[in-house]
Amino acid sequence: MSLFGLFDRWRFPVPDARRVGFLTRTPFANKGLHGARHVENSRAAIEAAVSMGYGVKIDVQFSLDGHAYAIADPTIERLTDQQGQVRHLTSKLLAEIRLRGSEETIPPLKELLGIVAGRAPVLVELRTIEGHVSQLCVAVRHAIESYRGEAAVMSLHPEVPRWFASHGSRIARGLMLSDNSAYAKEAGNERVKTLWRAQPEFLAIDINDLPDRFAQRQRRRGIPILAWTVTSAEQQAIAADCADQIIFEAPGW
Repeated sequence: MSLFGLFDRWRFPVPDARRVGFLTRTPFANKGLHGARHVENSRAAIEAAVSMGYGVKIDVQFSLDGHAYAIADPTIERLTDQQGQVRHLTSKLLAEIRLRGSEETIPPLKELLGIVAGRAPVLVELRTIEGHVSQLCVAVRHAIESYRGEAAVMSLHPEVPRWFASHGSRIARGLMLSDNSAYAKEAGNERVKTLWRAQPEFLAIDINDLPDRFAQRQRRRGIPILAWTVTSAEQQAIAADCADQIIFEAPGW
């Protein structure tokens, strides 16, 4: 075994299957089943995915008063007729802003977890803003720590799984990897060292980066590998060879 292999066993141990086994059981609908019928990350999109037997991947930002809200962007312009940064808006204001083309408002993560109610596994992606990582982590932990269903957190930012390893260890945590990410500065041995620092329990790999020898090595060790975001039959075939489960989007919803 190589020196890095030995350090992997020490710094990046294979997690207990009882903590992360649920991640490979069923495909995850990215932002719920959304599209023409349902707005992404909305209550309707999440319910549609769960009712069809899929897991759900929910994106989150945090409000001015420290609550996690299901929205991918740091601003609300793309999905509403209003303007502003989510982190500058209170829960009271967010409850009054409707999603464009819907009667819904931007849902709190805690409410979406109540809708899922243990019927399906949940992945929460923390969409971090540099300088505000801990605020988002605290908001997500507050929403998820009392949830009794199967749930995990993940992010492209390596400090997110590291934060949860120290401050929310009950919650399964993962690191997302993409060559197009702003955090993909390292390669080779430096990439491995970043992984050791992040202390994730699973990896989510950009489908466009698969196959990947690094991911294959971790998968052989027993680290769960998810592929995101799968949008075609061709990508699904790649994921079937290179990953343990997929995060997908289904056109038409």
